[in-house]
Amino acid sequence: MKKLRNLLEGIEIISSKGDLDIDILGVSTNSKLTEEGYIFFAVKGNNLDGHEFIDGAIRNGSNCIICSVLPKKINIKLCYVQVKNIRFAINKISSKFYNNPANKLKVIAVTGTNGKTSIVYFLYQFLLLLDKKVGMLSTIENKIKDKSISSSLTTPDPIEINKLMSEMIKMDIEYCVMEASSHAIDQIRISGSDIYVAIFSNISHDHLDYHKTFLNYINTKKKLFDQLSENSFSVINTDDKRADYIVQNSKSEVINYSVRSISENKARIIEKSVEGMLVEIDNQKVSLGVLGEFNLYNILSVYVFSKILKIDKIKSLKILSKLKPPKGRLEFIKSSNGSIGIVDYAHTPDALRNVLITLDDIKGDNKLISIIGAGGDRDKKKRPEMGRVAEEYSDYVIVTSDNPRNENQNDIIDDITKGFKYDNYKIEIDRKRAITNACNNLDNKSILLVAGKGHEDYQIIGENYIPHNDMEILKNELK
Repeated sequence: MKKLRNLLEGIEIISSKGDLDIDILGVSTNSKLTEEGYIFFAVKGNNLDGHEFIDGAIRNGSNCIICSVLPKKINIKLCYVQVKNIRFAINKISSKFYNNPANKLKVIAVTGTNGKTSIVYFLYQFLLLLDKKVGMLSTIENKIKDKSISSSLTTPDPIEINKLMSEMIKMDIEYCVMEASSHAIDQIRISGSDIYVAIFSNISHDHLDYHKTFLNYINTKKKLFDQLSENSFSVINTDDKRADYIVQNSKSEVINYSVRSISENKARIIEKSVEGMLVEIDNQKVSLGVLGEFNLYNILSVYVFSKILKIDKIKSLKILSKLKPPKGRLEFIKSSNGSIGIVDYAHTPDALRNVLITLDDIKGDNKLISIIGAGGDRDKKKRPEMGRVAEEYSDYVIVTSDNPRNENQNDIIDDITKGFKYDNYKIEIDRKRAITNACNNLDNKSILLVAGKGHEDYQIIGENYIPHNDMEILKNELK
């Protein structure tokens, strides 16, 4: 229980009505989850306006409404607070309500267009293998020790983040590794001031439906590093040409890593196969159980993190050799005839290119077939580029649906096929049928990549989440 007046300290208030000395028993941005004595934050988003759900929150017991615009109808028994920045208010108030848990954890946040989930998952495993007490917030799942909690956003809202971190504190967790998406940074779901180590993986065109311009997207990522304190660390991939810009105003200690350019932490691939690769990290050879140059970058960022912790070099490399990729990231299954089915979350041109280059390197004289799609109601500019990339590195491409949402599936596919120069592709809107047909026509030792959904176990069609799992379909077909 907290006093409203105390929770409001530091928040820029435009106006208020009612008693500010009331007791607060909880906080929520969802009117359906609001209970007796809760603050309800009315947030205007891209699709929904929380102000329209104020009455529902009151019916469920809310005693305080915090909003950007005061409603016309005021209940004199309740408290209303109009604030200048509602998202800032949610972040600060929820943090105070849960006793500022981020200040009691060592938070490692990973941002970038590609690689966030893999790096977070590798960090989580690494810390566990060091016998550290660690929690994880990721696209795939949230974890507190071995307890899993499913997630639907790359970064949960501030209330959920603070609640989960509060639970971590209760379980004596020391480290929290988490993804920091551009949406989360922009919406103040996460603040650099709470972070111990921030990792920048890379940046390329994505989410322009939200950020409008690439510069806005870059500056949003940069904001996280601008907010870091002098006691924190920035770990950056200097092979990305925008890395220096990302950290140019950061007060943190900056540590770089690279595969191609000169840096203090460098790695290279020596040998590669479908089972993994032999690499050299910091002039020491080590075998990794992951595929691809992009995963070498991901692993290398974890190695740099281990140096921040002052872990012995050989000990770190031994642990790195034991790390496994997360679910839906280059996850593969072999059939009896030697063909291989692979599921990967690659849903941006850069991610797709990285995966296809990796598979092209190990396929030899065998065929590489790709199944691709693109999300509806999302960045349309990347669709033709997805087609171009798939065509360049694949022997054959099948274009299908991938979370069309409220957009016409044929329109999405038309956008993708504009990137093709040749006609060596097929359209099959039904994703399950596309995978099934491809499996039935696979030659011996061919490789089939099913890209875009990775770990997801649904298709979003309209507003409905339809059960669908790429890997389960592959397992059934490639017995």
